[in-house]
Amino acid sequence: MAEYDNDNIFAKIIRGELPSEKLYEDDDTVVIMDIMPRGDGHCLVLPKTPCRNILDANEATLASVYATTKKMAHAVMKAFGAEGVTIQQFNEPAGGQVVFHLHVHVIPRFDGVSLKPHTGTMEDKDVLAANAAKIRAALS
Repeated sequence: MAEYDNDNIFAKIIRGELPSEKLYEDDDTVVIMDIMPRGDGHCLVLPKTPCRNILDANEATLASVYATTKKMAHAVMKAFGAEGVTIQQFNEPAGGQVVFHLHVHVIPRFDGVSLKPHTGTMEDKDVLAANAAKIRAALS
């Protein structure tokens, strides 16, 4: 497995070097909106601890990430009136991972509504901000 790259996009976001639509932060995790969402309310849970993915993350990091993932699953379902939630996490290129900092996708879901394809098209900033405001309100 390759070494962790401290200059990956999520590491830069966590350090405040790149902008993001932040939803939640605690001592161990940060949650941001996915800028290429596969559904309204799609967000990403990131550990502050540097790790490529689940294969090199320690147990304490995983526990924090998944505690925050559960919190965000409840929040996005409430914020969007969703009927379910999809949780995704990819590891290494063969597993579909593109950014090599552990992250968990949290996507509110509705019966009969498919996920949008991952096209690489960025969502409008105003749409992301409006969706983020709904999630933040649900967290309050």
